[in-house]
Amino acid sequence: MRYIAVFALLTACALADESYYSFSKSVGSGGGLSYSVTGEGRITAVRVWELYSNYIYGFQIRYGVLWSPVVGYVSGEPNELELFEDERIIQVSGKYSHYIQSLIFATNQGRSLHVGQASGISFNMYPTHPDAELRFLSGRVSGPPTALQAHWAVLDTDSSENN
Repeated sequence: MRYIAVFALLTACALADESYYSFSKSVGSGGGLSYSVTGEGRITAVRVWELYSNYIYGFQIRYGVLWSPVVGYVSGEPNELELFEDERIIQVSGKYSHYIQSLIFATNQGRSLHVGQASGISFNMYPTHPDAELRFLSGRVSGPPTALQAHWAVLDTDSSENN
C-alpha cells in the first residue's frame, strides 16, 4: 500500500512542473528492507528515538494529526519537534556509518531537532526549489534505519485536500 502512495506522489510530481520536486541522494549502508514514510498534507511533527545517545533507533513523522508507522524501533522517550503553523522542514542533515548515527531536521523558522551521536560520515539534504519542503522519507531498515533519502516538493496549500 505504501508503494502505491509513493508511486501516486511521484506520478503527481512528474505531471506537475518538474522543478518543484527533487530528491536527495540516499545515504547509509543500505542493508535490510526498504521503507517509505508518506502521508497527506504538510508534515506537522517529527519524533526520533536514539539508542543510549548513540545511533538513531527509530523515527516517525506526523502529517496533519496522523502519525506514520515507526521506522526502526521505539526505545524510551522520543525527541520531538512539533512544527508551528506555516513552518516546514527545509533541511535534513546528520551522520551515518552502518546505521544512521545522527539526524538534524531544520525548519524555515530557524528551529531544529538534533538527535544521535555526531560520528561517522556527514550528509546534508535540502530541496532544489526555494519554496519546497520535506514531503517524505524513504530508505532501508535492518532493525534501526540503515539508509535515508529525502524527497522534497512544493506543497499546494490552496488545495482543500492538504488541510
